[in-house]
Amino acid sequence: MGSVADILAKKGFAEPPEIKLIKDFVKDKFQSEVSITIHPGQIIISAPSASLIGTLRMHSHELSQACKTDKRLVFRIG
Repeated sequence: MGSVADILAKKGFAEPPEIKLIKDFVKDKFQSEVSITIHPGQIIISAPSASLIGTLRMHSHELSQACKTDKRLVFRIG
């Protein structure tokens, strides 16, 4: 019997489509990287730059439409 780590390593977890869409949107428009965490009612977008987060907040409606989600977008610096 394998360990939990071995079993999970063999399991192919697919990245939710929202993550790819948001990362591609930010990469195309702002040439930056962000990290994304998805929770049941919200998507948390984290970036190291306060100016990038401020700019993303201004584009939040466009970002919501791009990833076709009704989840609340939360922006965090860090």
